[in-house]
Amino acid sequence: MSVTHSVPILQVENLRATYHTNRQAIPAVSDVSFTLYQGERLGVVGESGSGKSSLALALLRLLKPPAVVEGMVTFDSGPNLLALSDAQMKLLRWRDLALIPQGAMNSLNPVMKVKHQLRDVFAAHQKDWPADRVDNRIEELLGLVGLPAKVGELYPHELSGGMKQRVCIAMAILLQPKVIIADEPTSALDVVVQRLIMQTLRQVQAQLQSAVIIIGHDMGLMAQFVDRLAVMYAGKLVEIAPVKPFYRSPLHPYSQSLIAAVPSTRRQQAMVGLPGSQPPLAQLPAGCAFHPRCPLAVERCRRAIPPLRSVGPGRAVACHLVEGASHE
Repeated sequence: MSVTHSVPILQVENLRATYHTNRQAIPAVSDVSFTLYQGERLGVVGESGSGKSSLALALLRLLKPPAVVEGMVTFDSGPNLLALSDAQMKLLRWRDLALIPQGAMNSLNPVMKVKHQLRDVFAAHQKDWPADRVDNRIEELLGLVGLPAKVGELYPHELSGGMKQRVCIAMAILLQPKVIIADEPTSALDVVVQRLIMQTLRQVQAQLQSAVIIIGHDMGLMAQFVDRLAVMYAGKLVEIAPVKPFYRSPLHPYSQSLIAAVPSTRRQQAMVGLPGSQPPLAQLPAGCAFHPRCPLAVERCRRAIPPLRSVGPGRAVACHLVEGASHE
């Protein structure tokens, strides 16, 4: 897919998500801007605590007070989603924007059969559908994600981890949404099941022609699945690029560290870990948040926050050390 010549389906500008406590405000997502295109698969990676899941929940307006979400999220050239009423936003979820949540077991009601949980979505969005049409659609969807119809008669505890995750995928695609956000859909699954889940998601996405935002840690999985990759660190986007150029030549020092930690049969070198950990979001250092761990940091990195700048078609990086960067 040529991202450059695609049609935008989701435009995010200066998105901020802040958790307010009695003592302080914690910036989980800070001025994140990007565009998602029709039919595109965009990966979002970063360490735990970098703001990836908060970003997903902010896009869908699922963060509740004391969280505050600000900025602009435009879906399909329509109004700002953050300005819609709760009722208007509720209509968009599932129908146009869907979430495959992290942790399938915690996302399914343990005392309801699978088919009843799937019916709830239709009850909220397709009230005029007769029961037999709903049941036929549920059976069709279970088949689409590789599950037999009898799974609809089971409770979540009767399913394996991979089966529960497929039920969550089926639930997300019930109404053929234009955007699917998958928050670590393969977490806590073994590598064989991970592959099956990603194959299922790829097939579903291709059939629906939906755009997908997939959030995760597995750089190898991302390399095989996504068209573009966005890297988050301490609540900010630090790099975004088409996946092949990114893996060939990551620009941000943090991105370079992520690639260096990926095992490879082609590179004749040992994996290199990144020492230290992400700073607490409530206590970010001055300047670039990555500078305390960056082996290339200079004085400017300690004083000024680098903006996300364009460095060529489809590529942007937030680093003072990258030559040729210009404001987007």
